[in-house]
Amino acid sequence: MSADQGVMRIGEVHAQLRKYFPDIELSKIRYYEDKGLVQPSRSRKGYRLYSETDVECLREAIRLAQEEFVPLRVVRLRLIEQGLLKDVPVSSSPRHAAREALSNVVSIPVPPSTPSARPVLKVVAPSDDSVATGDQHYLSMAEFFSMTGLAPAALTQLHALGLLAPVSLGNEIAFTEFDVRVATLARTLLERGLDIRLLGSLRRVAEREVGLIDDLCAPWRSKVSGLSGEQAREVTVELAAEVGALRSVLYERALQDYLGRST
Repeated sequence: MSADQGVMRIGEVHAQLRKYFPDIELSKIRYYEDKGLVQPSRSRKGYRLYSETDVECLREAIRLAQEEFVPLRVVRLRLIEQGLLKDVPVSSSPRHAAREALSNVVSIPVPPSTPSARPVLKVVAPSDDSVATGDQHYLSMAEFFSMTGLAPAALTQLHALGLLAPVSLGNEIAFTEFDVRVATLARTLLERGLDIRLLGSLRRVAEREVGLIDDLCAPWRSKVSGLSGEQAREVTVELAAEVGALRSVLYERALQDYLGRST
């Protein structure tokens, strides 16, 4: 029987994990699933079915979180790097819940190979109250293609890699200005011969940095800090800029070292 075939119910998984973590609660398994740290399959009746790989994934996630105190966002990246978890974008923040729901229902099939073809995006529109536009400016698909010059097939792949997050506004597909910037820069790299699959690693690097910022800013967001929501946000922005500045210096040094070795 394949190790990747889901055959265990959540109770059986709980019993296995308690051999290694006696205090682990059943709710913790569901919590880790909500955070995207395990991806069990489902039976026809909707029951969770866990494979041996899923159990190994949970063991490693719990070990990293409880023994090495690794933030959960970083735990997820570690699991992906180890091949225990599929690289499926997950957003657990409540303020990103609407975006997550929208991105989950927008699918982009591979378009025909004809030069003038455009991908047909199938949209299962959510309820109107789940579309939070705020002050965000959205662009139509025609505007997106016009501004980015991206090939239809590349759009499909970038969406699958989690680099683009088109949303549903009524019966139309819409893109954000971030999508345009990402697509434009990605197109330049693709024209230089970059394997598009490697772009997923850049997204994970960004997620890892945000995970670090999330971990550092946790004390400021707690009620005991005495800061208002706006004050905590300002502190987070300042700290993110400091982390970004350090990352830039480290990147510059690493690049110089690389160029020195390659000459």
